[in-house]
Amino acid sequence: MSETSTRVLDDLELYGVIYRQMLLIRGFEDLVQSLFLKGEVYGTTHLYSGQEAVATGVASLLEGRDRVAATYRGHGHALALGVDPQALLDEMLGRATGVNGGRAGSMNVTSPADRLIGSFGIVGGSIAAATGAALALKRTTGGIGVAYFGDGAMNQGYVFECLNFAQVLKLPLLLVCENNRYGEYTPFEAVTAGEIRGRPESMGVPAETVDGMSVWTVRAAAARAIAHVRAGNGPAFVEALTYRYVGHSRSDPGAYRPEGELAEWRARDPIVLLRTQLEDEGFAGSALAAVEQEVSDQLEQMRERGLAAPFPSGLTATEFKD
Repeated sequence: MSETSTRVLDDLELYGVIYRQMLLIRGFEDLVQSLFLKGEVYGTTHLYSGQEAVATGVASLLEGRDRVAATYRGHGHALALGVDPQALLDEMLGRATGVNGGRAGSMNVTSPADRLIGSFGIVGGSIAAATGAALALKRTTGGIGVAYFGDGAMNQGYVFECLNFAQVLKLPLLLVCENNRYGEYTPFEAVTAGEIRGRPESMGVPAETVDGMSVWTVRAAAARAIAHVRAGNGPAFVEALTYRYVGHSRSDPGAYRPEGELAEWRARDPIVLLRTQLEDEGFAGSALAAVEQEVSDQLEQMRERGLAAPFPSGLTATEFKD
């Protein structure tokens, strides 16, 4: 490996765990999409496929006292925090055994026991929630509030209000912008002027733009930002340049993307990048293959258990849907 690499894998065991986590998130989303197309998932879905390095890299540095607010594309955030995969899948299926009893669906998962204070359907809503959490944490346990949000949220007025509020009061707040280049179906450049990082920087909030397809790069940037926040210096901002491999929601085919763009980003698949890195650092290919098979088996078992789980209050599938 080049001496100028942006990452140093000093803990191969940790990165093996991270690899498994990213595989689980990708496989979970593939499973949810498959079940959705079969009519088993009610409501809508917003998948995280392609963005796994961001949630996994950041979450690997968080502590039990921290609190996280996610977006409506929040399955990956939830899994990275340790939400039980079976309970999360059951929630997608509307079952009583879901993490929220089958009532939250895909967009609004909450799991306080796993530090997840909510997944928010309102664009940028996670920022306000995490700012409130940071205010409470500063006065109590000393943890940090973390908000995930997309590039489209940066054009919402209350984002600036929260940034200003957090900086003035030096709140322990980490803001993670997952810039996947599209706000629903609209290209980032068509609606957003200037650079995203310039906005927090104008308020004196340290900001960094990093490769969101590289989990070790995300983790390193998050470590710097979290160190700043935990030291009592106020909020920090990380913009992760990433890409969703699926449409915005439901069965959106993403036909608005320029020809060849998806292929370019798939060539930098975060899971493939990490697997190659691990092999270069000495991980045996057979060991990685074993992890991949283990995750595949786990997901198949989850599918069977989820479909067999009861609906809330003994409702049938038809009654639940109605």
